Amino acid sequence: MASTCRSWSGKAAQLRVGAFAWLDVLVSALVLLGFMIAEGRRLQLRHVWLPVVGTCTVGVSLGLPLFLLLREIRLEQHLEK
Repeated sequence: MASTCRSWSGKAAQLRVGAFAWLDVLVSALVLLGFMIAEGRRLQLRHVWLPVVGTCTVGVSLGLPLFLLLREIRLEQHLEK
């Protein structure tokens, strides 16, 4: 299984389309990390590290929804005050 994954990822990186896809994933994750850190500081989110870790370990598909959930909870707390 592990050798199959390495073989697949190696082949994907060798092709131009595969390299572009990996670059797209990397750029998306970096932009999301920057957004989460900046917005987290602005809103003073306490647990902004959770979506950062989620993005670094799983990807944008976990980090973005988790960050948006934490952001929405924080915005609702501001409205209640």
